[in-house]
Amino acid sequence: MRKTYEGGVPLAEVVRSGFVEGLHRGSVVLLDARGVVVTSAGDVTSPVFPRSANKPMQAVGMLRAGLRLTDPADLALVAASHFGEDFHVARVRAMLRGAGLDESALHCPPELPLGASAQAETYRAGGGPSRILMNCSGKHAGMLLTCQAAGWPVAGYWQPEHPLQRGLRATIEEFAGEPAAAVGVDGCGAPVLALSLTALAGAFLRLVHGTPGSAERAVADAMRAHPEIVAGTGAEDTRLMAGVPGLLAKVGAEGVIAVAVPEVGAVAIKIDDGAARARTPVLVSALRRLGVAASVLDELAEVPLTGGGVSVGAVRSVW
Repeated sequence: MRKTYEGGVPLAEVVRSGFVEGLHRGSVVLLDARGVVVTSAGDVTSPVFPRSANKPMQAVGMLRAGLRLTDPADLALVAASHFGEDFHVARVRAMLRGAGLDESALHCPPELPLGASAQAETYRAGGGPSRILMNCSGKHAGMLLTCQAAGWPVAGYWQPEHPLQRGLRATIEEFAGEPAAAVGVDGCGAPVLALSLTALAGAFLRLVHGTPGSAERAVADAMRAHPEIVAGTGAEDTRLMAGVPGLLAKVGAEGVIAVAVPEVGAVAIKIDDGAARARTPVLVSALRRLGVAASVLDELAEVPLTGGGVSVGAVRSVW
């Protein structure tokens, strides 16, 4: 495997008033139901940081290490980049309280909610950034509960050499089918592992094809049953999972998204400049190439651009 990502090709264009004012470059890979590459564009064999798209595999690793949750919605929250809405925060608090912990045990940094409406509500209530509002607080709560279940120390649970993180790395590498090319620090302070887009797509395909009763199937089923927990109101991965039967989706920072549909295939995308607005139109194009059809794809095929408060163009796929 090459050591650095070489960059992609034009995947989306920004059209304003009929004029193309910009392009988003990136890379995309499509796998069929067997995991064979159907088509690709850009660099899909060099490593990138999938960022939060690694969370479902991390959740699998936690279950394998002993994490036990009675409510599948809590498992979805462990794999989430939640919007910090009231139902997200209440669930994280309940998970921590059940383990005899509080927000101070979380290592993720204090932040405002990811969702715009939740941000506004936080300010209206006189609040501000906090660890529990950070979009990865569900993952960190799951990590703390896993340490308790496994008998590992809670101190330093986010460090790469901690037994928890060593186990999660082994799980991610197993599902990816390749060793991590690099270990970085994610935005939440926990490790993030670099994988190729082809490996990331293959990992998601293994999640949705997991045997019933397996840890991977439990994670995939929990996320698909509770898409609003995985992200939030109006989020692209929430809407995709709600609108396409069986589809599993998870976004990552810096323009990453990975999706798999059982018996159909998988897609992984990286937008080079990190623009979230470009990844969904490209994903819609990719899913249509795999034969997926649903009204939500029509809704997400373009991202509107406004001028003077009215629609004047869109970001759309050129691939």
